[in-house]
Amino acid sequence: MDMKKRITLELRNRSPTEIAELVLDNSRSADGEVEGLTDEFTELEFLSMVNVGLSSLAKLPSLPKLRKLELSDNNLSGSLETLSEKCPNLTYLNLSGNKIKELSNVEALQNLKSLQSLDLFNCEITSLEDYRESVFELLPQVTYLDGFDQEDNEAPDSEADDEDEDGEDGAGPTGDYDDEDDEEEDEDCSEGAEEDDDDEDDYAEEEEEEDQAGVQGQKRKRDVDDEGEDDDDDEDD
Repeated sequence: MDMKKRITLELRNRSPTEIAELVLDNSRSADGEVEGLTDEFTELEFLSMVNVGLSSLAKLPSLPKLRKLELSDNNLSGSLETLSEKCPNLTYLNLSGNKIKELSNVEALQNLKSLQSLDLFNCEITSLEDYRESVFELLPQVTYLDGFDQEDNEAPDSEADDEDEDGEDGAGPTGDYDDEDDEEEDEDCSEGAEEDDDDEDDYAEEEEEEDQAGVQGQKRKRDVDDEGEDDDDDEDD
């Protein structure tokens, strides 16, 4: 599916001004340019164009509120100066898997003053000597490069942080409520113990009845055997 059709599909009859997130991954760009995106996407904060065949960002529209941009697995090698012009508030940029070979290719990102996280994983530039030190020196505003800071501390997972916050917000009510729960659990346990005792008593009675039945059965067998021996004695006489 080409990029224009994908954008139309993702809109779902909404206006571009209503869209905050847009994912166009694996759609096709016919000439290696951004297609179908316009300046109307004024509220767009997250844009993902992974593996769409981009070789240039020259036709990227102005996206003043864009904060996160996913551009991995494309054919980009330059034209990154467009990002500082069209997306000045970017904080996260993923360029992994592109054809970025030299430090000069990323020098244009110096004007992205809010950029905190940059990913160049699987780009040829990562094979340069002192790659990490050079990028951090070139882009002092960047805190995390390829997921790690200058001291090799891993970038925090924003989704995990959200889950932790949700867990705190969703904590149980006051201690009184917990005490009531504990009392109910204790009552359930005591009732369950009584039921277990009843079951054990029933089982013991059943075993006793079975033992008595066994004794009676053995007695009947002996009586029958005795009668058979008496009959044999009579026949002998």
